[in-house]
Amino acid sequence: MKAIIITRYGSPDVLKLTEIEKPTAKDNEVLLKVKSASVTAADTMMRKGKPLYGRLFIGLKKPKYPIIGTGFSGVIEKIGPAVTSFKVGDEVYGESIFGAGTNAEYLCVPEDGMLAPKPEYLTHEEVASVCDGPLTSWNFLKEIAKVKKGQKVLVYGASGSLGTAAVQLANHLGAEVTGVCGTSNMEMVQSLGAAYIIDYTQTDFTKTEKRYDVIFDTVGKTSFSKSKKVLVNKGSYLSPVLGTPLLFQVLWTSIFGTKKALFSATGLKTEKELRKLFDELNELLESRQLKMLIDKRFSLEQVPDAHRYVDTGRKKGNVVVQIR
Repeated sequence: MKAIIITRYGSPDVLKLTEIEKPTAKDNEVLLKVKSASVTAADTMMRKGKPLYGRLFIGLKKPKYPIIGTGFSGVIEKIGPAVTSFKVGDEVYGESIFGAGTNAEYLCVPEDGMLAPKPEYLTHEEVASVCDGPLTSWNFLKEIAKVKKGQKVLVYGASGSLGTAAVQLANHLGAEVTGVCGTSNMEMVQSLGAAYIIDYTQTDFTKTEKRYDVIFDTVGKTSFSKSKKVLVNKGSYLSPVLGTPLLFQVLWTSIFGTKKALFSATGLKTEKELRKLFDELNELLESRQLKMLIDKRFSLEQVPDAHRYVDTGRKKGNVVVQIR
């Protein structure tokens, strides 16, 4: 089968289309033909081997897992003898964490892993990225910040994968949502449920009069130091991008002060915890309460170009790979 292989950290040029052996499903696994896979900011960070502490999990000197990618959607081709929840021909989606990569023609996934039936009304492309933006944003908003009805939530980077999901999910939790994005994305973000929009090219939200219970910086472009000015007492600043300043702020505010800087490595949660979040998101998808937005589509051969595009930081929603 064809797959995108990474053998060292670096630029998108380290990603190579290679012919490798097709995997064989174990007793508790399903073998699926991948129809679509995600390309995320997390994927590009793993490709670069950054932040450096992440190499403790993905490989110190080179990537531990040669095939890139985590999110997927596809059709089950074979099942292991112990599998009871799925059958050949089922359309499924999910995430492969710290194991077989998804930028490939075939993939084996445990039956009890991050795997669910694909909602019939959604395409393979739409669900391939559910375990990136929506899963991370759901974890931050529901589990970490514990967003409640009536609270005011600001989403910075509201037009990206995490941002478009966060606007919808915060709105679903009953919050009043303010989305921060560029001029060209304002209408899209408003259509997702944001009550207020701030154009970051025109207005610095930290210099406005409004105060927020939660500020969710989905892209790591702001800071707790600046954002705390517009947080209410006992308010929270969240970001999935853990730099050294945020690390110290998380530690400091856990002991001192009433305004908190919070972080969570969603991918490092236990499988049981992730599965709970995944199941909740699947219910929102099934009931059509969560939309998945696709920005650009690339072929398997174009995965390096997909990484270059994601590296620009200008994607709107999700980027996917179409695997023929």
